[in-house]
Amino acid sequence: MASNYDERNIKTLEWYEHIRMRPGMYIGKLGDGQSPDDGIYVLAKEVIDNSIDEFAMGAGKKIIIEMADRSCRVRDFGRGIPLGKVIDCVSKMNTGGKYDSEAFQKSVGMNGVGTKAVNALSTTFIVQSFRDGRCKRAEFSKGILVKEYRECATNEKNGTEIYFEPDADLFKNYRFLPAYMEEKIWNYAYLNTGLTMVMNDKQYVSPNGLLDLLKSRVDETIRYDIIHCKLKDLEFALTHSNQEGEHYFSFVNGQHTTQGGTHLAAFREAVVKGVRDHFKKEFDASDVRNCIIGAISVRIQEPVFESQTKTKLGSTTTAPNGPALRSWIVDSVSKELDNYLHKNEAVAKAILDRINQNEKLRKELAGVKKLANERAKKANLNNKKLRDCSVHLSDAKNPLKNETMIFITEGNSASGTITTARNPKTQAVFSLRGKPKNSYGLSKKIVYENEEWNLLQAALNIENGLDDLRYDKVIIATDADVDGMHIRLLVMTFFLQYFPELVEQKHLYILQAPLFRVRNRKDKKKTFYCYDEEERDKAAKEIGKTDLEITRFKGLGEMDSEDFKLLIGENMHLETVTMPTDASLGKMLEYYMGKNTQARQDYIVENLRTEAVEEL
Repeated sequence: MASNYDERNIKTLEWYEHIRMRPGMYIGKLGDGQSPDDGIYVLAKEVIDNSIDEFAMGAGKKIIIEMADRSCRVRDFGRGIPLGKVIDCVSKMNTGGKYDSEAFQKSVGMNGVGTKAVNALSTTFIVQSFRDGRCKRAEFSKGILVKEYRECATNEKNGTEIYFEPDADLFKNYRFLPAYMEEKIWNYAYLNTGLTMVMNDKQYVSPNGLLDLLKSRVDETIRYDIIHCKLKDLEFALTHSNQEGEHYFSFVNGQHTTQGGTHLAAFREAVVKGVRDHFKKEFDASDVRNCIIGAISVRIQEPVFESQTKTKLGSTTTAPNGPALRSWIVDSVSKELDNYLHKNEAVAKAILDRINQNEKLRKELAGVKKLANERAKKANLNNKKLRDCSVHLSDAKNPLKNETMIFITEGNSASGTITTARNPKTQAVFSLRGKPKNSYGLSKKIVYENEEWNLLQAALNIENGLDDLRYDKVIIATDADVDGMHIRLLVMTFFLQYFPELVEQKHLYILQAPLFRVRNRKDKKKTFYCYDEEERDKAAKEIGKTDLEITRFKGLGEMDSEDFKLLIGENMHLETVTMPTDASLGKMLEYYMGKNTQARQDYIVENLRTEAVEEL
């Protein structure tokens, strides 16, 4: 029987109520600050973006950020919010200066939401605007105006200052880790030459833009000096290394588009076209792009992103009624690259050598790949390694495509339980058989010769890159014991070695399993999943000793389907796997996954000795 439905069921929410009810729509996942893409860092970024837009308009060359454990303060020296509109700009949806393309050209935020989301999701939010010797200040809590100060005189330089404390009821046990903001701050500096960023007294400045960015990410294995070109509204840099796969950093109006989009696709096409034009030869595109490390930054009016978190560009034009974004990038980059290679013969020769080497390797793999693909197709028909979902990331028009995920598990017990508990529309499960092979230092041939790796590659559909990736999130779900940690490292090494773009585009995650289940023995609906002893003790205190039941989980296989429904549901704890912010990836993999080096032996022995002393 249908439930009653009348006028009483229709509700109109205040702007802040909607943000607080559906925060994921505005900032992605909430989190506690232990992952670099947790919501508290998105809040900080939304505030900083406004200050960056001021600099982009030629107002203010310095931004100061003070980040403490539980709060963040951002002070810029731009024009300052017009004093009569300070409250409106931070508390009225669809209100802001960025609808005026004269006041804010080619900015990141265009929908008037960002700062309002910070306001609504903070217990304390204070905004101050300094403008021509006058100051306006207002204080909010959870989006509600608490105190409005009268406009007064000030000696402060023009600009805006925002202080906020995220709401601890939403961001459970959160803590800001400034190190997670460092990559974002450096990116701001790389993309805004002439800007000085200061975070907790550390200064970030980049005189050479994307050239500095790539220099920080490459090591001595690059084949030639970085190609760097800066045009009006377009900057790019690239080189080739010995690292398999393609590595890109892409930006739109200063926004790091971690999942690429229209501009990155055009850049990849442009590199191939520029090389083909120069050598007058139709190279295979994969031979040109394999082992490339590149960066592109564009500035366009009114960019259209695929979500509020702005990780992927969806725009197809550079401006209303303007040229197609793709053709503008392809034509500009390919022409500049062709010209550069004519002027630098040594670089042209190094690129040709890399292409010829890639072509040789591709042809050597052809036979192995054919047999491996046949095995994968046959295996997928009959085995139980992959329990697929019905929606995939490649289903362009499906609104659920960005919710798709695959859990990489160990053993039949955990994979079977996850399969029972999952949402079959958007959640797939891939079961590993024992410990997979350590792929570090091995050629890509191992991907096809090793059944586990070949079937995993086929399940994800990433053999030729991420264009046809089937799941938005690839989640490693292993036990928290020694064996589980080892398997986690082996899987991470596989992706970092052969498909680093999966990590760079923030598709790879680790499932954080709870250590304890705390519940009422009689009323089992009152259940808490705790990730450390502090959470366990807090939950136990809330339930009380009389009917208290505490379970210590030793592995995923011990959890039942009801546990998993909550574990992989709306409040899933995920940790994003990220690349190091410098060129240390190769050294890090060698240290942890290479041969049993003396340095690693010394580290283990020293730490064992330290632990023994502490126990005594």
